[in-house]
Amino acid sequence: MAGTTLPTPLYGLYQEKFDFSELTVTVVYAVYAFGVIGVLLLAGNASDAVGRRPVLLWGLGFAAAGAVCFLSATALGWLYVGRLLSGLSAGLFTGAATAYVMELAPRGGAARATFVATAANMGGLGCGPLLAGVLAQYADRPLYLPFAVHLALVACSAAVVLWLPETVRERRPLSTVRPQRPGLPPRVRAVFGPAATASFVGFALFGVFTSVSPSFLAHSLDVHDHAVSGLVVALAFFSSTAGQLAVGRVGLARSLPLGCAWLLAGLALLAAALYWDQLALVVLSAVVGGCGQGLAFRGALSAVAEATDADRRAAVISTLFVVAYTGISLPVIGVGLLVAPIGLEGAGLVFIACMALLVTTAGAYLLRRPVTTARL
Repeated sequence: MAGTTLPTPLYGLYQEKFDFSELTVTVVYAVYAFGVIGVLLLAGNASDAVGRRPVLLWGLGFAAAGAVCFLSATALGWLYVGRLLSGLSAGLFTGAATAYVMELAPRGGAARATFVATAANMGGLGCGPLLAGVLAQYADRPLYLPFAVHLALVACSAAVVLWLPETVRERRPLSTVRPQRPGLPPRVRAVFGPAATASFVGFALFGVFTSVSPSFLAHSLDVHDHAVSGLVVALAFFSSTAGQLAVGRVGLARSLPLGCAWLLAGLALLAAALYWDQLALVVLSAVVGGCGQGLAFRGALSAVAEATDADRRAAVISTLFVVAYTGISLPVIGVGLLVAPIGLEGAGLVFIACMALLVTTAGAYLLRRPVTTARL
């Protein structure tokens, strides 16, 4: 997962090398989300049929191929292909790795396994920009060394996966895997709407942080330290992990509206940072918005799963992930389109206003009709 966010603090260097616009940065970033969505819809349940290990090895293969594309990049097209391969790898990891962690957990270790899966997912996403930023700032060959390190980590991961036992006992051929069609049973729709809206906003906020925040730090705040750029983005993901872990204490009924409130506060802080050009406010928005995203997304996932019958649960959860990853892609491209006519700050403020309206509507609905469920 760290490999999927590795290019974040490096986009400015790629802009200098290949001379492309801010819109192109957002499109390159969004290609990743399209890869994730495609895999979730077409092969999200593949590991249930062919086994966890083969799917994870394919995912690591796509991750390695994506790193090779960035290492070989001599033109913009290499970045598109590399991001697409990263998306394919993340799409394969999303379901298979989480299920694998749960199945390998010792008896009575389900809660700990959930923590490990959460930490590996969001923590990995946070470590990517932090690793790349530190290497780009303090080591030679900033556009090569991060991906060489990533390839070494992928090789270590492959060795570990090959050592682990397979947990799927009755395996079927790949030809039996069918695309998962998103679906919403009638009883889920009342819960799904506000839950999906909060997820969309949370992932959109992450999309903006990971695609255009390094440019804002460099051009508006004169922060050219790649390690600082990577750290700011990493803080959002690490804070999301903290927010997800807090759901158990806060409770599901409160986690969704509280997550919406924190997301709104994070958006407000980001607007203030754009308006007054303050680094401290950017950092605060990353922490507060990240916590809100974690609260809202884990609460949304739990609420939707609890409201759905077991035989439809995978399809409904896949639909939620599709909405979430759409949030990473489309709003970010919208910001890129607006940069040329109104500037980065103006585009960011328009984005914030739209997301604030969405999350306020979702939060108000959840306060009027709280989600109730027996367990998380």
